[in-house]
Order: sequence, then C-alpha cells, then structure tokens
Amino acid sequence: MSAPRSDSLRRDAMADEAPARRGAVLTIVVVVVYVLAFANVALGILVLLSRYDVPEADVLTVSLLGAGIILFGLLMVALASALARGSRLARLLLTGYVGLLILLQLVTIISTDVWDIPATVQLLVQAGAVVLIWVPPASRYFVARADRRTGAASAA
Repeated sequence: MSAPRSDSLRRDAMADEAPARRGAVLTIVVVVVYVLAFANVALGILVLLSRYDVPEADVLTVSLLGAGIILFGLLMVALASALARGSRLARLLLTGYVGLLILLQLVTIISTDVWDIPATVQLLVQAGAVVLIWVPPASRYFVARADRRTGAASAA
C-alpha cells in the first residue's frame, strides 16, 4: 500500500522541479529580438556601404557607425538565445546593448539622410522589445528561474 504514496511523493517532487514555462509574450519578444538583430546587421551593412555616397570628411564617421551597428546586431543574436533560456544577465546586457544601438541609430539619423526611416522604425521596435522584457508577464519568467535556482541551492 505504500507504493501509491511514493508515487504521489514523486509526482510532488517532479512538480516542484518542473521548469518555469516561457510565456507567449516572452517567446514573441525573443523572436522580435532575433529579427531585430539580423535587421541591425543588414542596416549596418547598408550604412557601411553608404560611405561611398557621403562627403570625404564624413567617411570615417559613417564607416564606424555601420561597423558599430553590425557588431551590436551580432551581439543581440547571442543575447536572444540566452534570453530564451531565461538568463537575467542577458536581459540586462540586452537593455544596455539596445541603449547603445539607439544612440548609434540616433547619430545615423542625424548624420545621414538616407537611413532616417529604417533607423527610426528599428529604434522604436527595439525600445518596445526592451520594455516588454521588463514588464509582466515576461519579467515573471526571469524571477521564477532565479527563485528556482536559489531554492535548489538553499535546499542542498
């Protein structure tokens, strides 16, 4: 008769160890971050190639802007993967990187005329994605993952 009792204990233990499920909002944000990352790489390449259309004095500035946008876009690809796993560090780093990308895109908007609309659209979508990872329900996933880790460490 003790077998059913042990099964119920196993089920309770498995319920406690079940990983927190990533919500639909966070999944959408992760997809948006991937799309934005590759869009940033594409925009950076286009800005970098547009250095041939600017005056000689602005070539270095436009080249550095393009290279910066490409590099931060590639870093966002790595952070999107970590964000999907619930890394709190990835959430912090993504916020910082998006802040730097917004600065780079503002400089791009101010210094070039060709990339105003694509850079503005990306700027707004990136800011929206960062807001979504910090507000509930997506932020609860990161708290649940941290609670599970600290709970497991204190139980041992």
